[in-house]
Amino acid sequence: MLTPFAYVRPASLQDAVAALTEGNAHIHAGGTDLLGCLRDEVFGADRLVSLAALGDLAGLRETRDGGLDIGAMTTITDIAAHPLVQRRYPGLAQAAGEVASPQLRNQGTLGGNLCQKPRCWYYRGDFPCLRKGGHKCFAVNGENEYHCIFGGANCFIVHPSDIAPALVSLDAEIETAGPSGGRRLPVSQLHMPPEQDPTRETLLKPGEVIVKVHVPPAPAGLYSSYRKVRTRRSWDFAVAGCALALVMDGDRVRDCRVVLAAAAPIPWRSPETEQVLRGQTLDDAVIRKAAKAAVANARPMTKNAYKIPLFEGMLLEELRKAAQV
Repeated sequence: MLTPFAYVRPASLQDAVAALTEGNAHIHAGGTDLLGCLRDEVFGADRLVSLAALGDLAGLRETRDGGLDIGAMTTITDIAAHPLVQRRYPGLAQAAGEVASPQLRNQGTLGGNLCQKPRCWYYRGDFPCLRKGGHKCFAVNGENEYHCIFGGANCFIVHPSDIAPALVSLDAEIETAGPSGGRRLPVSQLHMPPEQDPTRETLLKPGEVIVKVHVPPAPAGLYSSYRKVRTRRSWDFAVAGCALALVMDGDRVRDCRVVLAAAAPIPWRSPETEQVLRGQTLDDAVIRKAAKAAVANARPMTKNAYKIPLFEGMLLEELRKAAQV
């Protein structure tokens, strides 16, 4: 049962930012994650600030330099189906198309997907875990088969977004508005590593709102893809995933970004894999070496060591697909 809260629907972005600075306020965009968190008492809210009336925050627009601006209130469905995204950034279209179910993609927004709360059952359940202000991560000695194998210093969640790894691989940036004005920030720097603050998911400040995401122009020779592995072929969150952005010069990899999903508390870029691939032809020996490099520094927990061969096998398959293009 939801506890009582005030609901406001500002007519301008400035009014929305002002409303978010008053009391225990939360943004209401699509609401697919927010309302579930309120119902399950993961956190409370005195006020919900709806962005539904801010039409300027929705839609996809090509920029003068050939990039793409995507409003934070754009639905996941619109991103997945947009011809420009499908043609220039197929990895982003694939990632958006893998989010949840069609109904949730119709309702969920880009900004909400980037800022969603983790799906750890200790965080979502009735446990005073570290992320909720407690003193321990219950996953350490508990049920941790879906938890992280990288970056889990004190909290071992996995970042739940499919879209964030794809945007990191494309070197995208967010634009925000807040009480102190706006700023631009790489998506790769948006999410908060738990060793810095285990109670926060992003580096957004109080009252700060994501306005849009800017995807830079696709370089010549870009190959991008997103792969998601889940326990059921339905609405499940990823058990493992990877976003590839390979800039090809003939049959050689001139530059690349490899970002793992469901591997760490934040979208996890793999410089070890990139180092193996950069400047090389995608032959089988290079692909095998790159896949092994991706998991060489993994630190599995007591019940999730299966993720190591899963990530390695997934990267083998995805890089072999790239080699055939």
